[in-house]
Amino acid sequence: MLQSIRDRSQSWIAKIIIGAVIVTMALFGVESLIGLFGQSGDEVATVNGEPINRQQVELNVQRAMRSNQVPADQERALRGEVLEGLISDRLMIDYAKNGGLAVSDNQLDQLIVSRPEFQNADGQFDQELFRSRLSSVGYTPLSFREQLSRDVMRGHIQQGLIASDFTLPGERERLAELQRQTRSFRYHRLTEADLEAPVEVSQAEMTAYYNEHQQEFLRPEQVKLGYIVLDQEAMAADIEVSEEDLREAWEAQAENADRQISHIMVTFGDERSRDEAEARIEAIKARLADGDAFDDLAAEFSDDTSTSDDGGDLGVITRGIFGEAFEEAAFALDEGQVSEAVETDNGLHLIKVTEIDRADFASERDRLRDQLAQAQVRDAFNDKAQQLIDESFAADDLQSVADDLGLERQTSDWVGREGAEGVLAEPGVMDQAFSDEVLGEGFNSEVIELDGSRRLVLRVLDHRDAATLPLEQVKDQVEAAVRQAKTRDALIELAEERVSQLQGGQSLDIDWQRVDSISRQDAPSVPDAVLTTAFKLPHPEEGQVVYGRAVDGADVSLIALESIGQGEGNQQMEQFVASMAERLRAQAVLDGLLTHLRDTGEIERY
Repeated sequence: MLQSIRDRSQSWIAKIIIGAVIVTMALFGVESLIGLFGQSGDEVATVNGEPINRQQVELNVQRAMRSNQVPADQERALRGEVLEGLISDRLMIDYAKNGGLAVSDNQLDQLIVSRPEFQNADGQFDQELFRSRLSSVGYTPLSFREQLSRDVMRGHIQQGLIASDFTLPGERERLAELQRQTRSFRYHRLTEADLEAPVEVSQAEMTAYYNEHQQEFLRPEQVKLGYIVLDQEAMAADIEVSEEDLREAWEAQAENADRQISHIMVTFGDERSRDEAEARIEAIKARLADGDAFDDLAAEFSDDTSTSDDGGDLGVITRGIFGEAFEEAAFALDEGQVSEAVETDNGLHLIKVTEIDRADFASERDRLRDQLAQAQVRDAFNDKAQQLIDESFAADDLQSVADDLGLERQTSDWVGREGAEGVLAEPGVMDQAFSDEVLGEGFNSEVIELDGSRRLVLRVLDHRDAATLPLEQVKDQVEAAVRQAKTRDALIELAEERVSQLQGGQSLDIDWQRVDSISRQDAPSVPDAVLTTAFKLPHPEEGQVVYGRAVDGADVSLIALESIGQGEGNQQMEQFVASMAERLRAQAVLDGLLTHLRDTGEIERY
């Protein structure tokens, strides 16, 4: 499969190209590659006489892609957005410069060295880390400084506009009042059963809808795949594991399992010699042998006064908390056992394990069986994985590879880049299926490492281009869509008729749902469209009701607003709403400036 690449890479043309790439990157950085292969001089737009070239657009597109900000299938649409963003950026920078704004080299240096992403573990600026982080998103140090300078100037403009706008105290109070406002209303969701007769869908309506919405009935580019999966777990399924091995594995788990321990500590030094401490420990051990309780002896003899009254309980411990000697003794004990004397900096200790935090053997049996079985076949799995790499690389088909490895070659139905299921939906699989080598040249894919215990190789068996599905094939979908749209329109018409009747004083038999004194944020059970509409309806006069309708997709509801009140204030929410209002106002001012700059600037797109 990859031999053709190796062959082509040996040609003198390839060597020249690779050499040019290496020299260009070494001298000028990764950004120069677009200029080497692309048409870096091609202007795609000018702003106030300054060009924006294709290289700038491509650089920003690739940065967005490399930062995982944009899915690969949206790369084409991204280019237009990037160009408009560059135009706006250029207009704002010109505006800043015309206003006398500038950023000094010293300011840029301070900003760069103070950014935590460029600092090492000691909080110091790291030159290598700086270059590595920039390279990962397609910047050179020079281009990053230029971008940072533009960002700072643009930020100054935005902050200035925000600071020049403000909210009056009366406006804040009005926002708070609106936030505290509650409404009491009734609502009723209309359904198809409310119509005098179900809507009917004609062939002409279906044809018209299909013609107007063909993009909804596109079948994506698809392939049929053959694939084989090497699975270590499947290899281990037939391995026999003895009961003895299972028990040993379960016991081994206890060696590092967290455990609850108690201790009796006897110190020595100023008031007690080491020999006296050892004699005291031996006396305690003798009492234990005679049947005295460890808890009672801890209370009587332990010099650790923080635990002695609690039977010497130290709680649950894990490795790495206490010293090596103490832990080696504690983790060598089984539940209920008491250690020999253990010496630490604090003195001599007797340690007892009161509980080991591990699951019982029965619940762990299946997991341990799988673990031990997979360990037994690991070498065989690795050998087969290498064989899979070697044979799939050289083979002209996939069936022979499956036969040689004793695996089943599976086949898929038609699948696209999106929507595959099972193992084909795992990361990287469909990328390989639609790659140039596999789809275009018909080779087996590279071996895909799904995880530590599974490998997959695939081959395209059949391929069909994207196409619009014929009406006959999507008739049921089209009919359902037309029926839903007509039903919605009929329900809206019915809602308007009933609102008119209710406003005229007619009494209708409607099964209303009541909502009393509810705020904008406190209505989880009320449909959003109903709540939003209820808070948009005008204030009802005393004793009167205001009627309206709410539409949310195919749902249509009647609303009867009865009264408006004031609930308790929520200072945190009111501050949030006021802050959001200020941000929206500031954004509106910024948008207004940008619109003005676009209207008055000299912009040409090519």
